[in-house]
Amino acid sequence: MLTLGPGEPPAGPWRSLLPSEVVSALLEGREGSSPRVIAVDGRSGSGKSTLAGHLAAAAPGSAIVHVDDVAWNAPMFGWADLLADGVLAPIRRGEAVTYRPPSWDTHQRPGAIEVPAGADPVIVEGVGATRRELTHLLDATVWVQSDFTEAERRGIARDIASAVNGNPEQTIHFWHQWMAAETPFLATDRPWNRASLIVAGTRPSPPTPNKLLVAPPLLATWG
Repeated sequence: MLTLGPGEPPAGPWRSLLPSEVVSALLEGREGSSPRVIAVDGRSGSGKSTLAGHLAAAAPGSAIVHVDDVAWNAPMFGWADLLADGVLAPIRRGEAVTYRPPSWDTHQRPGAIEVPAGADPVIVEGVGATRRELTHLLDATVWVQSDFTEAERRGIARDIASAVNGNPEQTIHFWHQWMAAETPFLATDRPWNRASLIVAGTRPSPPTPNKLLVAPPLLATWG
């Protein structure tokens, strides 16, 4: 049994699918539309970036946008308009994206968030990627369900290894600051209720090589 975060119900039944099958299921019925956007949401440390990489590898011509880049040095969860106006709206118009969020200029971060014209699908991953304010700009959404304790262990270990938030003590302190904002945000937004599919980030059963463990939307069953 997974230990889930506040308000999150367990998903199931689970089925093993190839990443290409997951992409096909997410985009079914959306062929021929404008560049399609898949958003991958989940708790910190749940495996969102890894899943986005698997989906992109199974979808030639795709591109990935990381919410962390849009939200870099922005107020916690105060970046929905930046992602919508700076990235998602141009994508839906079929335009190339070269976007520098305001904090990039303020803190002199080089480069830009780039998505080439014609990229399809575009996979947006990050905590809050499927938040309510963005649903009109998304074609399909994934919730990555994870064990709360295991996601924390993995996330802290990852951040300590990268030294992204300072030394180990500073990293752990920042993690708990972040979770003090993330946990109530997700409990209020409830992105799992809007997910087109749910993917196991920490697996409730042994993994099948090269496959993802997938559940249908909550309150739905496999056809």
